[in-house]
Amino acid sequence: MKRVLAVASECVPLVKTGGLADVTGALPRAMAGTGWGVRTLIPGYRPVLAQAAKATEALSLGAFFGGPARILVLRHAGLDLLVLDAPHLFDRDGSPYLDAQGNDWADNDLRFAALCAAAARIAGGALDDWVPQVLHLHDWQAGLVPEYLAAQGTSLPVVMTIHNIAFHGLTTDDRIAALGLDPARFLPDGYEYYGHVSALKAGLVGADRITTVSPTYARELTTPEFGMGLDGMIRARQHLLTGILNGIDTDTWNPRKDPHIRRFQTPRGKAPNRKGLRAEFGLPDAPGPLAVVVSRLTAQKGLDLLLDAMPAFTGAGGQLALLGSGDRTLENAWLEAARDSDAVAVRIGYDETLAHRMFAGADAVLVPSRFEPCGLTQLYALRYGAVPVVARTGGLADTVIHANDAALRMGVATGMVHAPDDAAALAAALVDLCHLHASPEIWAHIQANGMRHPVGWEASSAQYGALYDALVS
Repeated sequence: MKRVLAVASECVPLVKTGGLADVTGALPRAMAGTGWGVRTLIPGYRPVLAQAAKATEALSLGAFFGGPARILVLRHAGLDLLVLDAPHLFDRDGSPYLDAQGNDWADNDLRFAALCAAAARIAGGALDDWVPQVLHLHDWQAGLVPEYLAAQGTSLPVVMTIHNIAFHGLTTDDRIAALGLDPARFLPDGYEYYGHVSALKAGLVGADRITTVSPTYARELTTPEFGMGLDGMIRARQHLLTGILNGIDTDTWNPRKDPHIRRFQTPRGKAPNRKGLRAEFGLPDAPGPLAVVVSRLTAQKGLDLLLDAMPAFTGAGGQLALLGSGDRTLENAWLEAARDSDAVAVRIGYDETLAHRMFAGADAVLVPSRFEPCGLTQLYALRYGAVPVVARTGGLADTVIHANDAALRMGVATGMVHAPDDAAALAAALVDLCHLHASPEIWAHIQANGMRHPVGWEASSAQYGALYDALVS
């Protein structure tokens, strides 16, 4: 079995804040069929170390970025994990990135630099019984790996995947020495970004191949609108850039086997889940479509646009159940919308099992993002026979077939697609959704198309396997 070391800041089922964790948890299992075995290096957060009774120490790092550290080997949920156990960096309350007050940890630069330096040690052969042939880095938290590889003289093929270019991992230039970086590399064609250290840029400059999570997002990243200040550098390296769609874990997300729902095989089987979901959210029975949102409440996700579009949707007979948290202003605005309308119900927070019940009970799932590198929510929707209503951007545009006249006549439509960043276009799409829902035969056909749509990792893992093969051949 050929060997990949993946480096990531989170991984399902041990720690998750977003879609990155779903990918790093599902892709290694999918790669087994390509002849590539993946070990994933993650930080030793408290939820990870809760599994440490099953772990063994593989390497002592001694004094490491301000305290003692070691590498543990852990097999968990079908994943081969390497864990950076550094209590001074990761044994703390709060999320992986934020403290209990919702602020970035002041030492995030040091924490994830340590993760990168540990990856470089492993790549250099620090583990006697396992040396990777390819490094696969995920987002800015893994971006400094090429700098540490160069510093120790290790040459190994590097793949860098951009999950969301909005996050650069910036820190000030007075941190260069503390991070153990080569100051001579603090240049526009190195890791310097407008006078700051950019971990993401370091990874993109040092990678042999760059991937992102959908073909459309790959094209978008070369433009000033979506490139977040890195579009020029990405255009210069565009010949190394590939968009490979994310998939989902089709065992975990399977309406035929899901233990959190009333299981079903066809769209007709959703009815008991829909009834239960309305009861759970306190929504009355109604003939119109029941839509759901499961999302972070941020400007990126377009939930302010959806607020503006809600009168048109509820006026056409639609209902909405929302689960999410994030921006306090948006949280309060959605709570107020729920107080003002008996067709809107809101839960602030996140609950994974409730999310399963929402996809199972929903007629439609709304994803009105301003930008969306790939998105997994619309894939869960398709899998569960819920019609996705999405903005025409990133992976949303690549995975949903709009129910226009041509698609309906050909019988291939799977959802609704509207212009991004446009509340009027979203409102029109939601009204059209209500009209489609009023035609049971057409609606059931769209649902069935979605449930047949390929949403797993088979094709994408083969693309990654071919990419790794090309790098080592």
